[in-house]
Amino acid sequence: MSVYTTLCSGVFFPLHERLKGHDSVALRRRLEASQWWTAEQLEAYRAERLRAFLTEIGQRVPYYRDLFHQLGFDPTQVRSTADLRQLPRLGKPEIRAHVEQLKAEGHGPLTRYNTGGSSGEPLIFYMGKGRKSHDVAAKWRATRWWGVDIGDRELVVWGSPIELGAQDRVRRMRDGLMRSFLLPAFEMSAVNLDRFVNTICTQRPAMLFGYPSSLSLIARHARQQGTAMDKLGIKVVFVTSEKLYDEQRELISSVFGCPVANGYGARDAGFIAHQCPAGSLHISAEDIIVETLLPDGSPAPAGEAGEIVVTHLGTRDFPFVRYRTGDMGVLSQTPCSCERGLPVLQEVQGRTTDFVVAQDGTVMHGLALIYTVRDLPGVERFRIEQRSLAQTVVKVVAGAGFDEAAEARIVRDFKARLGADVDIQVEKVTEIAAEASGKFRYVVSAVPAFSAEREVGRA
Repeated sequence: MSVYTTLCSGVFFPLHERLKGHDSVALRRRLEASQWWTAEQLEAYRAERLRAFLTEIGQRVPYYRDLFHQLGFDPTQVRSTADLRQLPRLGKPEIRAHVEQLKAEGHGPLTRYNTGGSSGEPLIFYMGKGRKSHDVAAKWRATRWWGVDIGDRELVVWGSPIELGAQDRVRRMRDGLMRSFLLPAFEMSAVNLDRFVNTICTQRPAMLFGYPSSLSLIARHARQQGTAMDKLGIKVVFVTSEKLYDEQRELISSVFGCPVANGYGARDAGFIAHQCPAGSLHISAEDIIVETLLPDGSPAPAGEAGEIVVTHLGTRDFPFVRYRTGDMGVLSQTPCSCERGLPVLQEVQGRTTDFVVAQDGTVMHGLALIYTVRDLPGVERFRIEQRSLAQTVVKVVAGAGFDEAAEARIVRDFKARLGADVDIQVEKVTEIAAEASGKFRYVVSAVPAFSAEREVGRA
């Protein structure tokens, strides 16, 4: 570890977190100790935290105070994480219908977030400082598993408007101090791909972070251009937010000359799991209880897929209890060879993000279109179907507030991204069918993105 990295991780970042009122430094230290506990020690700790968490929200959160009373549920009697099964699951419709009742009485500062997630259902929720501290600590711990730390040079290939829209002077100064630099993942044109490859070669980061689809597209472009990137000193590539396919892992690892560390989580559900160097996807179990459930709500047997439902114990100000992620997954009963006591997610299913292709051949991350639709008033669900380069259909389950102005906004923004001559149709529908996994795809493109990218690359 360099002197500069030591200063960043040991002085600058802890000061930054203290000024923001976050407790992430102390939490990370505790997590780095608790990861070596036995399964029995960890379960006893989780049961104690769960009891305290449910007792507090049963007193301070109107939604849960009423729910516990209706069910006759006494949180002080919770003895194990299995007692969560006495409570109903929490979905996006329940949160949207009770968003104010889910705020704890006497809560501290709350930050409002919008997310459409991969379900295509826009959601407004809130996050307190406690939740942020726990999520930062969990991600920080996992980063250090790979021999890198805050202050090591990092390039982030990302597309969230929260990150991309927050690049004000203070944010730029902070990121510059921590040596973390952002590359927008929206537009993957040949020009931008050249720029991304050149930036990586020039910056020589210790780590990359981003969507597997975007990073694999950059890696493929570098290989096609004959640009060697496996001697830049990149130690690890962190990927998240989408399903990581075997061919993507192989391509990214081969081009950048380093291992690929998969992560699983979401802005609403939290930092759920991260892969260790031994290959297991470890659950951040001190803070997050993961259940995999069959359609009837019963636990899925070991080795069998079920709906991933999470309870985040760091969400006292705006609780997530048995939250339905919309993903399917398989819990493992086999401990990891790394000897960490953290439980393992054997597999995560149903998580994917498509690319879309503009008329001029520009390949774009599907999120470039999603953000326009999800934030519009009255959009309950949606799916974007790119049927050809000449036509894209947006199906919307519309509620109150979705009007002609909203439709016009979709058409205008999509034409700006895909091309002025593209036929953009907005169809109001009563229902959008889910996949077999139970999850909604928010982008479905019939245009092969990779072949389009190859043609653009030769132009």
